[in-house]
Amino acid sequence: MLKPLKIRDKLFNWEEGPFFMGILNVTPDSFSDGGRYLDVEKALLQAERLLQEGADIIDVGGESTRPFADPVPEEEELKRVIPVIRELRKNFPQAIISIDTYKARVAELALKEGADIVNDVSALRFDNRMVDVVKDFNCPVIIMHMQGTPKTMQISPTYHDVVREVKDFLYQRKDYLISQGISEEKIIIDPGIGFGKTFEHNLTLLRNLSSFKELGSPILIGASRKGFIGEIIKKPPYERDAGTAGVTIWCYLQGANIFRVHNVSINKDALVVFKTLQGRKLCLP
Repeated sequence: MLKPLKIRDKLFNWEEGPFFMGILNVTPDSFSDGGRYLDVEKALLQAERLLQEGADIIDVGGESTRPFADPVPEEEELKRVIPVIRELRKNFPQAIISIDTYKARVAELALKEGADIVNDVSALRFDNRMVDVVKDFNCPVIIMHMQGTPKTMQISPTYHDVVREVKDFLYQRKDYLISQGISEEKIIIDPGIGFGKTFEHNLTLLRNLSSFKELGSPILIGASRKGFIGEIIKKPPYERDAGTAGVTIWCYLQGANIFRVHNVSINKDALVVFKTLQGRKLCLP
């Protein structure tokens, strides 16, 4: 049984979830909503909308990690995320905020401004100082599997056994972080759907997601509006929320604990109805 995790005044009891992470991209080039929330006021309005829809966490990112994306200079990323996090903390003092970055300085300054969680697509590999930042702030951390970098990850991703290799990677990273003094109960794992995976790799991981419970950590799924959904339903990103909800329900049945989504309302409503039909209740805000 997973130990509950308390962040600010909210208890994440993993047995009573799942929980929802609302995506707030303050970037000009994210694949689904690039440029929509670069302005701080627009970002605040979107965060308010996500919280009203039932988001448990607001995930703020200042660098697109879509396939073939170029890296963003550290100073530019800071200019995008720090004003937004500062205003989020001021306007929504009880909100739980995660910073989506692989750069230690960005994470450090975001945490100083009131962020609560580090969400690192590199699993703390791209910046050696990130482990120390997470340890110093004693904050929860999300570690994700990615083959390559955002720039290269979709150039012929290859695995002999994608499920085993992704699980082994997450096992190794988790063990390493624990050895460095990071608390096990504060580590959340993410198999990295769409990050260095083909269509079939993504489907194979999702079909075998329940096996990731062996790692003994909460599981986050970030599949919202991604390309494999588009391949299935033949629709562009903004028309993939219903498809995303289908993935959410499947992953809930497989044991996922957190869903990182663009549209909290549709995904949460789908699970509320599903769990009611099961005779169970989803914790509502």
